[in-house]
Amino acid sequence: MSCSRQPVGRRRALAAGTGLVTGAFLPLAGASRTAAAAPARESPLAAAPAYTNPVIWQDFADIDVIRVGATYYASASTMHYSPGAPVLRSYDLVNWEIAGHSVPTLDFGAKYDLNGGRGYVRGIWASSLAYRPSNRTFYWLGQIDFARTYVYTATAVEGPWSRLTTISTPYYDAGLLVDSDDTLYVAYGNTTISVAQLSRDGRSQVRTQQVFTTPSSVGTLEGARFYKINGQYYIFLTRPANGQYILKSSSGPFGPYTMRQVLLDLRGPIPGGGVPHQGGLVQTQSGAWYYLAFVDAYPGGRMPALAPVTWTPDGWPVVQLVNGAWGTSYPSPAVPTPPRQVTPMIGVDTFDGTTLKPRWEWNHNPDNTKWSVGNGLTLRTATVTNDLYWARNTLTHRIQGPASTATVELDFSAMRDGDRAGLALLRDSSAWIGVKRDGGATRVVMVNGLTMDSNWNTTGAGTEVASAPVSGGRIRLRASADIRPGAPRPGTFSYSTGGTAFTRLGPAFSMGNDWRFFMGYRFALFNHATQALGGAVRITRFELSTP
Repeated sequence: MSCSRQPVGRRRALAAGTGLVTGAFLPLAGASRTAAAAPARESPLAAAPAYTNPVIWQDFADIDVIRVGATYYASASTMHYSPGAPVLRSYDLVNWEIAGHSVPTLDFGAKYDLNGGRGYVRGIWASSLAYRPSNRTFYWLGQIDFARTYVYTATAVEGPWSRLTTISTPYYDAGLLVDSDDTLYVAYGNTTISVAQLSRDGRSQVRTQQVFTTPSSVGTLEGARFYKINGQYYIFLTRPANGQYILKSSSGPFGPYTMRQVLLDLRGPIPGGGVPHQGGLVQTQSGAWYYLAFVDAYPGGRMPALAPVTWTPDGWPVVQLVNGAWGTSYPSPAVPTPPRQVTPMIGVDTFDGTTLKPRWEWNHNPDNTKWSVGNGLTLRTATVTNDLYWARNTLTHRIQGPASTATVELDFSAMRDGDRAGLALLRDSSAWIGVKRDGGATRVVMVNGLTMDSNWNTTGAGTEVASAPVSGGRIRLRASADIRPGAPRPGTFSYSTGGTAFTRLGPAFSMGNDWRFFMGYRFALFNHATQALGGAVRITRFELSTP
């Protein structure tokens, strides 16, 4: 993960440039995750079905991607959101769904419960997803708080996932490799890159060794992905946030390694966005290779983009370019017909069933005694506070780019005096529309000025800037978000007390495009008390739509 400890390199990444490295072709046969991949090359576009980048216009960063049989899986960072480490699934590398989460709860300390502390911009950073054929098990591995590494396993990505072990070495920005002899290796580090060997059961470290020191001319390298391809070992590394490099060893996982630049300051496929970087390499069933990276595209976050990869005769990967840039469009991967359509990441949720759908993540861990689903989502007040950033049980949903609208139907009849419930645009600078009940009177309000400082402490708890009286017990709330990158963008709020007509409330809210919170803006559903617990609201419908 591009970390705030490297502010110069990280800022540099947000500017797109033109540098690149070129190379020639080499199709590689029959490699798997025990496989990986080098520079960039022009790609002629065939008259074939095409896909458009970004392949996912939602915030999924620090991607690791694998193929198991005919199915592709990807994992991403989620920081302080819970459950963490979403697993995405695809049958064609282009159309994706959220299948589950590798980390069911952030049980790494009270701060992840908003209990005496806060975990903003901590938690699930760049981590790794792998599949071990010998026991038909998925592995997730990641370090938390620079203190230790956790390993979770599951036999299906939907779960249940359970913690296998805790390792005292913090494997920063780790890449997990299941070697062809079933040995588990981890590549990790920032600038100084190391490789660790795990025990056969994956529960402990057998050895670790430094294998590479980044030249000062390159600067910072991190975000390791570890592969074995055609008998060669590769460690795929990012230069935050404008370059990608690769190390190659012909002598085994512990090196020695030689380095080659894959891309630098390459123009990306999203206007106003950054350089594609920090992703993973994957091979299709037919032997073709692809690089799934992310593009800095704030205020929305970091969006996955896909490009084909070829190989030089001496075994280095080459990103295929279109007009000197990462293409906005390429021919679609040649894969078998998908067995079904994936579940869309937008649309309507009525919160039926007994669990939340995997598109949802809480801001920190929830108090599970204070919410329920089935016949809508019921949120009982879980925190007494005047600060949304301290309020437990705030439920978030990624914004769909380049622009989208969230509409919720809210039953507020069980609210109590002092309660605040609504729909927010949530980040380190936030705003919301919602219902306030005070002194027995109910109003719909628009609040902005919720802010954090660079240490993620609250500096503004919000100012009410517009309001209107409401009666009855139901209201529809709407937030519209423009997340095209390159500049701060507007978010607007409106409401309806009946029918289909919505009334705008308050001024446009400016969503900033700074990267330092890492996660992009999200829609957020909340209900918290300012006086006493006991109130509740019910959200009967949520709809995410695009223009």
